[in-house]
Amino acid sequence: MATFYIENFGCRATQADAAAIERQLLDRGYFAAGDSAAADVIVVNTCTVTAAADAQARTAIRDFARADAAARIVVTGCYAQRAPEELAALPGVAWVVGNSHRTEIPRIISEMQACESPVQQQMVPIAKLAFPSVANLPPDDIARAKILAGDIFALEGIAVAPVDGGEAGHTRPTLKIQDGCDNRCAYCVIPYVRGRSRSLPPDRVIAEISRLVEYGAQEIVLSGINLGSYGRDLAPRGEFADMLRRVLDETSLARLRVSSIEPMDVTQDLIQLFASTDRIARHFHVPLQSGSDRILAAMHRRYRAEHYARRAELIREWLPDAAIGADVIAGFPGESDCDHQATIDLVEQIPLTYLHVFSFSERPGTGAAQLRGSVPSHVIRERARELRAYGARKKAAFSAAQVGKQIRVLTLNTNEMERSQDRREFSRAISSNNLDLRVAGRFPANQWLDVEITSFDGARLNADCVDAVSLQK
Repeated sequence: MATFYIENFGCRATQADAAAIERQLLDRGYFAAGDSAAADVIVVNTCTVTAAADAQARTAIRDFARADAAARIVVTGCYAQRAPEELAALPGVAWVVGNSHRTEIPRIISEMQACESPVQQQMVPIAKLAFPSVANLPPDDIARAKILAGDIFALEGIAVAPVDGGEAGHTRPTLKIQDGCDNRCAYCVIPYVRGRSRSLPPDRVIAEISRLVEYGAQEIVLSGINLGSYGRDLAPRGEFADMLRRVLDETSLARLRVSSIEPMDVTQDLIQLFASTDRIARHFHVPLQSGSDRILAAMHRRYRAEHYARRAELIREWLPDAAIGADVIAGFPGESDCDHQATIDLVEQIPLTYLHVFSFSERPGTGAAQLRGSVPSHVIRERARELRAYGARKKAAFSAAQVGKQIRVLTLNTNEMERSQDRREFSRAISSNNLDLRVAGRFPANQWLDVEITSFDGARLNADCVDAVSLQK
């Protein structure tokens, strides 16, 4: 039977999409190859949140084609939905399949393998926007790839492949319970490549989590494009916090982690729910984007700096040891030195524990692409560098403050085992509040340990095991 290899780019939502594709192919009898060189078909699951993400995907596709001229490459994901013609022109690409038709990939690969007549190329206008090509690909790259992409806003529901022991065997599996977004932030192309907000029905969420637990999952990460909007499209309407309560009440999952949630959805009720149990990870990732009210308004964000600060302080009040992370964009059009300084001041003021910093990248078809006042690239780089430095200091201070504490951690994959210079072995582990630790000794993946944090080396915390814990029921 044929073999396949999946190269994945992007966020936890795309990771969940890749896992669903993998499950569907395995169910059809295909085998997962250990690397691209051993695969009959290579699936490239793309991201398009920035121009750098686009470039990364194009480079990977070219590298695959260069390594094996006979490689059959299927490109899917957000970039494939936004600019399918661009990707179809790359060497080695056999099919480009947008998010609108991602579930068709197993059928397409089956037809490729069976050498049946090619399916007639289909080109349907993508959403209601025309996205111009930005790759400037040379004429000799033009290929005969087939394209299957349609109206992303016509999608109903979420495609989630049933889990099995293999998926649960991944440490901390991701379950996507929401997709799409009804917001229209000026910088963001994602709503146009993932469609409107859609939620996995609550009973299906409970069933999937219960199956993962049955197969041994100790921690599950809930993901979505706009996770806080979960349930608002359902009938009857649901709320994200209510879904979390059902998971706590109806499953035996040891720990649930929330991937990211918008500031408007970080309510006191949600924070108190997190504080009421040790079965929800004490970890909030709350996108900030800017500390300037003027820039937040231009971005079409629905909060202002003061609102964000109040929510961060409320988290710290109820959960003194929680990790609080934020996304920040440097160099949005029209951002002045004063706007940038406002972001610096807010980052310093509020109790963040880490930052994800993005340099502004113009995305075709978005509101920001029409704005004047582009910030020079060298200024964007310098502002991003300065923000990353502040984020690094925040993270180091939070980590250093943990030394001497005893906490419970979950060991990660055994292939992440490390050795020190004196040949002592360490196992990687993660805490409820998102601390990345090295625990002295060799421990299997997916095991709970009570540890004492002994030191911080500037990059990672070191710990000794106090007790190996069994939470199996």
